[in-house]
Amino acid sequence: MSGAVLWTHTASGPARPVLPDGCTDLIWSEGLLLVAGPDTGPHLPDAAPPGTRHIGLRFAPGQGPAVFGVPARELRDLRVPLADLWPTAQVRELAGRMAAGGAPDRVLEETVVARLRAAADRTAAGPAARSAPPPRSGRTAAIAAALDRGRPVAEVARAVALGERQLHRHCLDAFGYGPKTLTRVLRFVRALGLARSGMPYAHVAACAGYADQAHLAREVKALAGAPMGVLLGSG
Repeated sequence: MSGAVLWTHTASGPARPVLPDGCTDLIWSEGLLLVAGPDTGPHLPDAAPPGTRHIGLRFAPGQGPAVFGVPARELRDLRVPLADLWPTAQVRELAGRMAAGGAPDRVLEETVVARLRAAADRTAAGPAARSAPPPRSGRTAAIAAALDRGRPVAEVARAVALGERQLHRHCLDAFGYGPKTLTRVLRFVRALGLARSGMPYAHVAACAGYADQAHLAREVKALAGAPMGVLLGSG
């Protein structure tokens, strides 16, 4: 499924903080389905017994709202039971199929693909048929790509034919953040990847778009709650 990444995790020790990345997740564990909204800071998951298995789909920035049925701003910094967003009977049926079958990851993917197709059908039918956010549009993808490259907000707004206030509202609905915050989060993700490759911090700052190494250090601490060295040491 384009734009989404399937992941699995088996608990084996103390929980590690989840860092902001602009993404949203649909997570299944121990028969429960949970939605993880876009974070603005580190989130420490609840401790799980060793051996607890988690299966999730991580959606690219702007993709989650069509799956969950609500604007991303309503999920920012939250972990919400899927049953709060979808009909309870539908969630119960999905959880049951995932628990009973031998391939819960495939069941999860198939369900999400069906949701995205339904959202696309509503969009094609016109505004009167829309009852939930539309699928990630070309405009939304273009905004995310431009902000990821560090383009100024005014330039991005002009490029996608929106006023700056319209762009801000669009970003809140699609990503859960305003454009400046999304820029900071995506830049942090880029910097963390460079640092994990072994690049010296001064080079990371320059390549990721920070003013200097001190700016990098401040932003990492603000978004991750810990210095870069601690993040790298935790794997």
